[in-house]
Amino acid sequence: MAESYPTLHQWERGPKIVAIGGGTGLSTMLRGLKKYTRNLTAIVTVADNGGGSGMLRQDLGMPPPGDIRHCMESLANTEPIMEKLLTYRFTEGVLAGQSFGNLILAALNGVTGSFETAVAEMSHVLAITGRVVPVTSADVQLEAVFENGARVVGESQIAACKKEQDCRIHHVALIPDHPRATPAAIAAIGEADLILMGPGSLYTSIIPNLLVEGVAHAVAQADAPKLYICNIMTQDGETEGYTAADHLEALLAHGEPGLVDLCLANTAPVRPGLLEKYRVEDAVPLTVDRERVAAMGLELVERPVASEEGNYARHDPDKLAQAVLDIYRSRAVRIFHGARRYILED
Repeated sequence: MAESYPTLHQWERGPKIVAIGGGTGLSTMLRGLKKYTRNLTAIVTVADNGGGSGMLRQDLGMPPPGDIRHCMESLANTEPIMEKLLTYRFTEGVLAGQSFGNLILAALNGVTGSFETAVAEMSHVLAITGRVVPVTSADVQLEAVFENGARVVGESQIAACKKEQDCRIHHVALIPDHPRATPAAIAAIGEADLILMGPGSLYTSIIPNLLVEGVAHAVAQADAPKLYICNIMTQDGETEGYTAADHLEALLAHGEPGLVDLCLANTAPVRPGLLEKYRVEDAVPLTVDRERVAAMGLELVERPVASEEGNYARHDPDKLAQAVLDIYRSRAVRIFHGARRYILED
């Protein structure tokens, strides 16, 4: 089926979509969604403490820019040379391992004196579609508590510690707890026509956003449909052995009732060569346990949204965006005796 993109008028008046998360999953989805609506807001975690982002965080005392930068790269409308500059990573000297895009954000943070303002200014420079909003401006660390009682602080240390403890993560928390959300994040959630959570690392990209003061409550209270997008594979060092329902239970345990209405899962097979690659890491295609999801009172939508190319099992940006917009278009919000009802139109 040929792709059908909206006209300029339709694009400008497209639905207000809020996508909550971080990492590669969020930026991949944004790359597809920006073709269908200009009214996009990415609410992004700032709990990362590894790599180049962690270095800037430690040296300059600023929030980690990495996930924010990835989202802006996906939404940017710039010349090819600017795209190359943003993704360029230094290989030698004191800047080895650092990306140029991170350095731009660090410089803007210094010039403006505010990380929120720095992100907004860089968004203008890159002429991005929509907005990218840090979930909080607070200096937060992520702590994981395992089922055996062991604890570890630092997002980049969680996977190794989980393997060492050889047990599931019981919950994660932010230090300090309940940091203040950015006003732009809360406002965007309240104004949204559709709220997306995922795809991405469950405990280190999605859930940290829900631990920021007011975010989970704002999502639960929003009139918009709330859609959780399942990962294609389980994740080494984070969700080995998890099913789709396990992901949803963890999400709800860190949030509150009403956080999710629907769940989107992939049906496309993962290529055999990729299966072998992931099996070495104890990662397998996500099992979609339909009965458990239904028992949670959640609607399950299944679509073939995995990419057929590349060296990783990831979502196809266009297929995922089309599936998300189809779900949005097939539902209408109606107020009936004060209750929200999502009515299927197909």
